[in-house]
Amino acid sequence: MLPTATYRAGDFVDAAAKLGAEVVVGSEHRQALSESMGDRAITLSLRQPLRAADQIARLAERSPLDAVVAVDDGGTRAAAVASERLGLRGNPLDAVERARDKAAMREAFAAAGVPQPDFRVVRNGEDVARLAEELGPPVVVKPLTLSMSRGVIRADDPAAAAEAATRVRAILADAGEEPAARLMVERFVPGPEVAVEGLLRDGRLELLAVFDKPDPLDGPYFEETLYVTPSRHETGPIERATAAAARALGLREGPVHAELRIGADEPVVLELAARSIGGLCSRSLRFGLGMSLEEIILRHALDLPLNGHAREERAAGVMMLPIPRAGELRAVRGLEAARAIEGIGGVEITIPRGRPVVPLPEGDRYLGFIFAKGDTPEAVEAALREAHSQLEVEIA
Repeated sequence: MLPTATYRAGDFVDAAAKLGAEVVVGSEHRQALSESMGDRAITLSLRQPLRAADQIARLAERSPLDAVVAVDDGGTRAAAVASERLGLRGNPLDAVERARDKAAMREAFAAAGVPQPDFRVVRNGEDVARLAEELGPPVVVKPLTLSMSRGVIRADDPAAAAEAATRVRAILADAGEEPAARLMVERFVPGPEVAVEGLLRDGRLELLAVFDKPDPLDGPYFEETLYVTPSRHETGPIERATAAAARALGLREGPVHAELRIGADEPVVLELAARSIGGLCSRSLRFGLGMSLEEIILRHALDLPLNGHAREERAAGVMMLPIPRAGELRAVRGLEAARAIEGIGGVEITIPRGRPVVPLPEGDRYLGFIFAKGDTPEAVEAALREAHSQLEVEIA
């Protein structure tokens, strides 16, 4: 299941081809599907998971399915229902719903004793400034459902928290979500942040990669840039916290992507999603004899052997290119110079010229991605920064 806005359609279809697996692609809009898929492409009601599961079940009556795989957040609930109906490997619906709703996630973590920020759930009309004062600023105001840090805003005093909540509700409306929905206010946790890629197999977490985020994420917005692996932090506590978070949500099968802060005493879990890393970031990872992350996910879903899938020994990283300001993208110069930097494996601009660009917290796209490999995390980080310095972005 490939939501319209996903970056990852080609990578998953390519991975399936390498495994010799026949694919049916489902998305919300027919025009979003590859024309080459022909009758192996269907339109699904991803915002209505029960209806989407009905559509998948009817498809399975005509052509039996071995796995249902959700690529991004938008398809995880429908995949859970469809997998259960068809007797296929998957997660319980209630677990996936907890992973999709930040309030339900926080409540599950609290019940299980998973370290997390102090928080309050804000209903429409409630006094956000008062709740922020109760928590003790600085706080972070965020929507319960959006991803990629969209609508996530730091506020350093109660009045700023109220202003941030108003802005978040406008962002929800622009995203087609309910602007009067509940919001989250949580205490800001200082410290370095890491991202975790893992695979759940019968409830047991297998750690695939831990990415450092070398650029400080202190706000007021939380646009991610650099991801570098292997981590320079001790990974044992990170792995244990991630496994505890997955258990608390009730997830049992498939990929997970977690965000944690390295606190003074222990890692603090910010979020855990029942999907793999977003954007094109997975292209920075290779496992075993050159397997992609998408191949690992599909092998697990299809119950194929997964021996020898440790991450390659070389350090690797990706830079998500930030959008400096709103406007119309006119040009990105310096691409060849960036690609010529030692260690750089590729530079991809994912927004065409002439298209509008919007930075965070309103935006939901990156300008593009830079990929690098090297002997050490430090070498990878330096290469990514040097390549980025070669780029000149013109926005009208």
